[in-house]
Amino acid sequence: MNAARRIKRIYSQMNEQGVDSLLVCLPANITYLTGYPSRDSWLLIAKGKNVYITDPRYGAEAKKCLGRGFSVRQAGGPLTEALAAIAVETKIKKLGLEQKHISAYAYQKITSCLAGITKTIPTIDIVERLREIKSPEEIKKIARAAVIATDALRFIKRHISAGAREIEIAGEIERFIRYKGAEGPSFDIIVASGPNSSYPHHKTSSRKIGRNEPVLIDMGVDYCGYKSDLTMVFFSGRINPLVRKVYDVVAEARNLAIKRVKPGVRTRQVDMAARQYIAEKGYGGLFSHSLGHGVGLEIHESPRLSPREDRIIKKGMVFTIEPAVYLPGEFGIRLEEMVVVTRKGAKILGGTFNK
Repeated sequence: MNAARRIKRIYSQMNEQGVDSLLVCLPANITYLTGYPSRDSWLLIAKGKNVYITDPRYGAEAKKCLGRGFSVRQAGGPLTEALAAIAVETKIKKLGLEQKHISAYAYQKITSCLAGITKTIPTIDIVERLREIKSPEEIKKIARAAVIATDALRFIKRHISAGAREIEIAGEIERFIRYKGAEGPSFDIIVASGPNSSYPHHKTSSRKIGRNEPVLIDMGVDYCGYKSDLTMVFFSGRINPLVRKVYDVVAEARNLAIKRVKPGVRTRQVDMAARQYIAEKGYGGLFSHSLGHGVGLEIHESPRLSPREDRIIKKGMVFTIEPAVYLPGEFGIRLEEMVVVTRKGAKILGGTFNK
């Protein structure tokens, strides 16, 4: 889908939220609408005029790379002043501001600059709702990001041994993914060994991996702006019976959740498929986070699969399935796959590695 079609599709949601123009602030939203990686810029959509507001560092590049239908306004000072000038020129009456993505200072500044000229109105998820459904081109990029991540996990398996440091393992993964064409990791790589794996978002440390320990690795890559997110648990020797038992419970919870995914099913139902199974096996309360989250231009985006969010799953959505059990101070097991929703169900992206 080209930029013009994407922008055209948001007009109906703008009307629903009572605005005749929209200031897009979130870089991922701007990138989605323009096809150009946004940095320190805003995008104003107003009455058929799409103005990319930036500063002189990016002006020349933006003019070269933005497609037809976009004009570039270089701000000599604050972006708020350039926006105010454009609002006067364009005679904007009701300007939508992305409530989640604009600072309180910028919101107040814009409202002050436009006082008596334009009414500012907070808006929610106008662009994000469109981003939930991935185009075939987006799915190809996400799938490639998932393949690189899967290959990296296969590669790193032989480096998992007692005595290796967590941070060394993370470094080897990052070197590998860059050689494979990734722009870099999509987030700070998590390598959590032994008791560190009981912390869902452990900060990779210089700890040495011990003998016969689980080693949880959570990583993803950025490929052409699109992200992947996978988690696998390796072992530095023998697997003790309790760890094996928990691993099998989490693996089956993941399988049950993936089988539950299909268009028309609600996100909460998929979360509950995994959560109830884990509880039935005696580990209720030890799965402390949502089952999954959308992935695309951002590593965490809509939809979210959790007990607190009840959305209808649609064809073209891409999200993670990542059940877990964490035994405080002992170890944790999390197994994460990425799936795209097809007409028939869920297709795993990157190839199945978490067996």
